Amino acid sequence: MFNIDDRNHARDRALALAASDPRVVAGAVVGSLALHEGDRWSDLDLTFAVANDVPISDVLSDWTRTLRAEYDAVMLFDLPAGPSIYRVFMLPGCLQFDLSFTPAAAFGATSPKFRLLFGEAVTKPYMPAPTPQELFGYAVHHALRARFCIERGRVWQAEYWLSGVRDYALHLACLRHELPARNGRGFDDLPAETLDAFHGALVRSLDPAELLRALEVAITGLLREAAQMPEIAETVAQVEPHLRELATTWPSEPETSTE
Repeated sequence: MFNIDDRNHARDRALALAASDPRVVAGAVVGSLALHEGDRWSDLDLTFAVANDVPISDVLSDWTRTLRAEYDAVMLFDLPAGPSIYRVFMLPGCLQFDLSFTPAAAFGATSPKFRLLFGEAVTKPYMPAPTPQELFGYAVHHALRARFCIERGRVWQAEYWLSGVRDYALHLACLRHELPARNGRGFDDLPAETLDAFHGALVRSLDPAELLRALEVAITGLLREAAQMPEIAETVAQVEPHLRELATTWPSEPETSTE
């Protein structure tokens, strides 16, 4: 498993690559290491600006060849985001390296977790946090899908959707407590009483009755959190009776006669 020295070595090599590449005109640390030292398990996240007349794909291809040759790096996936391209690598020791390039004219912070190392960055608005309406809407969508999958006997898929209900409800709680609301970053920092209310939403088996029990807990927690968001009060009031119905036992459909 990688250690901090391994991560620092990879960081220093990437910065040396940038210094020797005239196409790269600025660079920054992003993510958890931008504002503090991180911890033993923090990934490496670096972003660079490319001269406006240079295709990003050319620089990305050249750097990828170097990382493969020097670190035996494995490319996992690319994530385009506006004018930027993020390429995620796994280096030896399970060190994740998120490398991104952006045209110089658009290079700048999209969140507070951005520390400029060299060159210049433009000022632009941060990526907005998800809204309560968005989070609640997704949670309701997932609750519907979870219940219908239970009825269809699609228990693995039901568990997938049910977990989403719980997670979106916890996202709402993070917004309320001014914690990061993406990718579960704020979950462990929520008050114990908030997390305790969702323990029962963890599925203990794929038995349909157990899935329905966990769904009821997730829906109850979702409604509790959503009720504390005044901006979605009207939507919550309209949807609540239907959500409650999702967590009840439904009568069986009468069999259709074949006579």
